[in-house]
Amino acid sequence: MTDRRHTILVVDDTPDSIMALCTLLKGTYDTKVAINGEAALRVLHGASVDLVLLDVVMPGLDGYEVCRRIRATPGLARLPVVFLSARDAPEDTARALAAGGTAVLAKPVEPERLHAVLARLLG
Repeated sequence: MTDRRHTILVVDDTPDSIMALCTLLKGTYDTKVAINGEAALRVLHGASVDLVLLDVVMPGLDGYEVCRRIRATPGLARLPVVFLSARDAPEDTARALAAGGTAVLAKPVEPERLHAVLARLLG
């Protein structure tokens, strides 16, 4: 077994959110970045990624649709997808999970909670 670091794809249309998440992940995980859903799907088809941190509200494809497309793609269907959402109502969480999300974290993300979820999902 190799000792490679896990790679996380951070998908968000807000540069400040991307920077904050990449800073939290730095040193523990390798990161790739996509600024919208279409770019995320392109990255996933061309790179090895172990987990996706996915914003819900984005122009073009929203996070729910991106997750549905990931789940419908052979080879990606089992990829962990963690939704990041400023919407924390129970129906929003239910919608994210129904779209195929593995977990949902509220924005702003609490660093300890983020690292705990990632450790659980990536082992």
